[in-house]
Amino acid sequence: MEHEEATPGSVRPGGRTARVREAVLRVAGDLLAVRGFAHLDLAEVAARAEVGKTTVYRRWRTPAGLVTDLLADMAEQSLPHADTGSLLGDLTANARLVASALTDPRQGRLFQAVIAAATCDETAATALRRFYDIRLTEWAPCVAAAIQRGEAPPGTDPRAVLSAVSGPLYYRLLASGDPIDDNAIRTTAVAASSAARAGMFVTPTKGGQQTALT
Repeated sequence: MEHEEATPGSVRPGGRTARVREAVLRVAGDLLAVRGFAHLDLAEVAARAEVGKTTVYRRWRTPAGLVTDLLADMAEQSLPHADTGSLLGDLTANARLVASALTDPRQGRLFQAVIAAATCDETAATALRRFYDIRLTEWAPCVAAAIQRGEAPPGTDPRAVLSAVSGPLYYRLLASGDPIDDNAIRTTAVAASSAARAGMFVTPTKGGQQTALT
């Protein structure tokens, strides 16, 4: 039974419906990586996935609906957070994971297409924010553990620390074009770790002062 009123990405089907979803999302990702969001056509996706056009239109409704479900699927398949025993080790692992995705021929183009879609479509933007919210939440325990070990002061914002790791890597992908290599991975992880140790990511209190600095 189709869930016509459900938001794309909110239903986790099984059986044949799951196989249809897998085929459609695989094709949608391929087309996004090659052509971008502006040229994502539901009828072409249906034909290439060998799925009925009516099924695709009924389930996903719009290209943005496809992007929403694709991002949900990517979040489901992402690797869990690291547990190396040190903040620098965990942040380095996070940087390597991000870099691996961004330098992958298909994944890198796919992220570029999805980010481009988010700049012009609010549904895609909401889906992208949800994707990163899931990933930041998954890796937040690394920072919490670092606080417990005394590697970062209490009140350190895990999201800010993790964003400081991935932000420079995305800048290289989307803006500067500089290589996302081992040096970039090491530099961003060390910089974020050092800043966290120094208390630069401590959440301000209501009075505007940081809760702790070391």
